[in-house]
Amino acid sequence: MLQDTSFAIHPGHSKKLQNSDYHDVGNVLEVTETANGATIRCEFANIGIRFYRDDIVRVVMNAFGSVAWKTSPAVISEPNAVEVNVTQTDDAATITSSAIQVVLQKSPLRITVEDANGTVIVSESEKGMGYKPTKEVICYKEMTEQDHFYGFGEKTGFLDKRGDKLEMWNTDVYAPHNPETNALYESIPFFMTLREGKAYGLFFDNTFKSTFDLQSSTNSFSFGAEGGQIDYYVMAGPQPKHVLEQYTSITGRAPIPPKWALGYHQSRYSYETETEVRELVKTFKEKGIPLDVVHLDIHYMDGYRVFTFDRDRFPTVEKLIEELRADGVRIVPIVDPGVKEDPEYPAYAEGVRQDMFCKYLEGNIYFGEVWPGNSAFPDFTSERARKWWGEKHAYYTDLGIEGIWNDMNEPAIFNETKTMDLKVMHDYDGDPRTHRELHNIYGLMMGKATYEGMKDQLAGRRPFLLTRAGYAGVQRYAAVWTGDNRSFWEHLQLSIPMCMNLGMSGVPFTGPDVGGFAHDSNGELLTRWTQVGTFTPFFRNHSAINTLRQEPWSFGEKYEAIIKKYIQLRYTWMPHLYSLFAEANQTGLPVMRPLVLEYPTDEHTFNLSDQFMIGSNVIVAPILQPSVKHRVVYLPEGQWVNYWTDEVLEGNKHHLVEADLDVLPIFVKQGSFVAHGEAVSSTAFENETLTLHFYKSEAGRSEMVLYEDDGTTFAHENGEFLKLYVEANVEETNVKVSVRSDGSYTPAWKQIQLVVHSGRAEDNITIDSELNIEIINK
Repeated sequence: MLQDTSFAIHPGHSKKLQNSDYHDVGNVLEVTETANGATIRCEFANIGIRFYRDDIVRVVMNAFGSVAWKTSPAVISEPNAVEVNVTQTDDAATITSSAIQVVLQKSPLRITVEDANGTVIVSESEKGMGYKPTKEVICYKEMTEQDHFYGFGEKTGFLDKRGDKLEMWNTDVYAPHNPETNALYESIPFFMTLREGKAYGLFFDNTFKSTFDLQSSTNSFSFGAEGGQIDYYVMAGPQPKHVLEQYTSITGRAPIPPKWALGYHQSRYSYETETEVRELVKTFKEKGIPLDVVHLDIHYMDGYRVFTFDRDRFPTVEKLIEELRADGVRIVPIVDPGVKEDPEYPAYAEGVRQDMFCKYLEGNIYFGEVWPGNSAFPDFTSERARKWWGEKHAYYTDLGIEGIWNDMNEPAIFNETKTMDLKVMHDYDGDPRTHRELHNIYGLMMGKATYEGMKDQLAGRRPFLLTRAGYAGVQRYAAVWTGDNRSFWEHLQLSIPMCMNLGMSGVPFTGPDVGGFAHDSNGELLTRWTQVGTFTPFFRNHSAINTLRQEPWSFGEKYEAIIKKYIQLRYTWMPHLYSLFAEANQTGLPVMRPLVLEYPTDEHTFNLSDQFMIGSNVIVAPILQPSVKHRVVYLPEGQWVNYWTDEVLEGNKHHLVEADLDVLPIFVKQGSFVAHGEAVSSTAFENETLTLHFYKSEAGRSEMVLYEDDGTTFAHENGEFLKLYVEANVEETNVKVSVRSDGSYTPAWKQIQLVVHSGRAEDNITIDSELNIEIINK
């Protein structure tokens, strides 16, 4: 037995002194001013402070060597030139920009970040920051009773993450998602803290497995990682919207998607043949249900080989894609990273010959079991491999395909660990690192390779990419869906705060599988979920093999009629939604928002997880339980108008609202605008009439900016877009509306209508505009 050998005295068996595994950075020995900041030499670590903007500061701690300023691929901006002032006393040093003061207590080092007035933004707790002999790094921050936490990417549970312990490790989770499901497919180590109406952001840019502990203490929280450096950015806010602008200035903003990607998507695992796809689209057309996209899951491929079609199942795929496109429907195929080990398969043979696959340090290729069987995996951390992978997508673009769906890209492997061997080495563009360190960015880099490759091949047209896995910055390349959910009412409930927190993490293009992926849906659940899907930024119905089918007509005419109504409503709201995507591209603000983003001083919004906003003026309050036809809705300050009835409801109140199966409760803030188009069968068919709905208040000024472009190309980046500036001034019975346009793009609208809600017959409504606008007073 081992205990009878020298193994019995293995040093790992000795008892450790209590708390001896954590080492503080110690006292400050020297502070040296540098461009944009300072370096700090401590007893047991080196620290760097660098301002990226006056309102964004980066803090780096390395306990095992010099500070490394290289960022992960999440960060795309370089520091601006910031005027920084460093002052010192025996006890402290202060590094100051025009917006932030970084105060360093010297014995021992403790860092406090304050605003220009000296108000604490975030400060270290008594534990400070440090490391463990395992090379784990950790930082402790003070937490007050008033702190609420949002973001962290794709996490289950309620909106406010206070009291949670959150792990960042991209993981394929097919088992049911529930509030204790910790690691999911996306790792976005960014959060926003709201305290007494003010907010700050913190982005921990460390790609190792990391943990945010908001649970173990009532007066402090921590974040740490299994390796690397403490490397975080503080965004000073002070408002939540400012924080998102600051964070996305560092990690990038989502491109405006092609308009067709905002339409209704239909998917199943799998539509297995060309005949089945044609029949599916034919049924949508016959029933008058709008459709923009059909997704093809893994069965379209030849033996699950990426960059192939099974010609027995899809004998005339070129013709299929061309004919569907003429009908306004696009095909989006799934593409996984696993490349089947088969010397007669060109993608595999090329990858081996050209050294594109992930390998061990000793040089042998890593193989893992996925859908095609034994497979190799491109090393997306290498620019060469990314370019090669992107070029391979010419196979799809040559067929007329403009969108790709990336799955299994955590990467997911069919083994006990569910992923790649952590000892695999990645090139990391000439700076080799283990998979243990770079696991969380694998999906991000696959997305970069795919999106940029497609963009190069589409002759100026915008690609669409959907991804399951990602890291901070994923918004630059892809929409994110929330993975393998289930047809449970509880999963419908979970999906709303998941999407809102993704939006609060800089990712505006998100949504769950409508109806639920695994398990069997039913008519009522699919109907209520479709109502929510009408307003989630990504709108796809998807279901798993061997489950009940859940196309819109699957549960009978009663449910089909309501589901059709709400899919049509998605298209009616398209001008409004498209403008919000353009806003997200410019500001980083999400399309689908928690109420707390707009009302950060209203305590009723702090953990409101079953309502959401579309933009700044529309509240959606769905029914999320079976056999329920009413619910409590919270409306914040102001007056709110029932979208369906024009009833005006008072704000700062909870209301009991009736909602039969065909009603999704929607409320528009009085004194604001909503833009509507027409319920076309696909975004390929343009709106001839634009309708501007004005929800009139008793008095005051209202404004809206409506955005439009060709919806297809990148011409908008060269100024080819239209902005419609709409302003209304209400004084007693006088309503003066001004509409002016700016930009070189000419939209398809032949007519503009202005519908005034809550107006009165005696109102005097006048319009100042060069455009021909019809007035309708409701």
